[in-house]
Amino acid sequence: MRNTTQALRGGFLAALLVCAGLSSPARGQTVTRDDIIKQLNHFENPPSLDLPALRTQTQERSKIRSRTEPPPAKRLPIVPELMSLQGLNVDIQFDTDTPIVRPDSYQTVGRIADAMVHGSLLPYSFLIVGHIEANGKRESNVALSQRRADAIRDILANTFKISVKRMQTIGLGEEQLLDPAHPIAPVNQQVQIFTVAKTPEATPASVAPSTPSAAAAPKRRK
Repeated sequence: MRNTTQALRGGFLAALLVCAGLSSPARGQTVTRDDIIKQLNHFENPPSLDLPALRTQTQERSKIRSRTEPPPAKRLPIVPELMSLQGLNVDIQFDTDTPIVRPDSYQTVGRIADAMVHGSLLPYSFLIVGHIEANGKRESNVALSQRRADAIRDILANTFKISVKRMQTIGLGEEQLLDPAHPIAPVNQQVQIFTVAKTPEATPASVAPSTPSAAAAPKRRK
């Protein structure tokens, strides 16, 4: 991530925006920060989501070893409520098999933060959903997807000063593939963000700048 606010706010976001349940556009499609705001600025009624129960349900389903268990492409969505919500699908790159966000994706996260502190989105809170392609152990994939969703929340909170009260997370592993027809396609590792609730009216004292002073991407671990 570059060391200037202009670098974080300018240019294009290498992200994919889709309505939940629809096909993703071609990889590499770019949109502006204003497109992110437009995509997330859709809220009518809060979805009924019991996140602790859903986390437990997702973990339990990932442990199933039955011979009758359907393959990834034929599993029913574990949180079908998300299919009716409009949200943001975004490519954020992680180090392999870890929740460590790669430095070149910090700019993407920074632009999402810029959108979250825009006046039209300040009244809302968001759900960050982690996904994993259908490779490896299902149970491990659920755990990793949760850690990745948590990692993005932590970067938004610690680096870009977005209130943690405005963000919730859940990792769905490979239990709700974004492209069920292609279980191991890279699109299944995208992160989703949904607008899910209204928060108390923001006050000037509670609004922090989305870009920290002397912002710089952390060095990658070896």
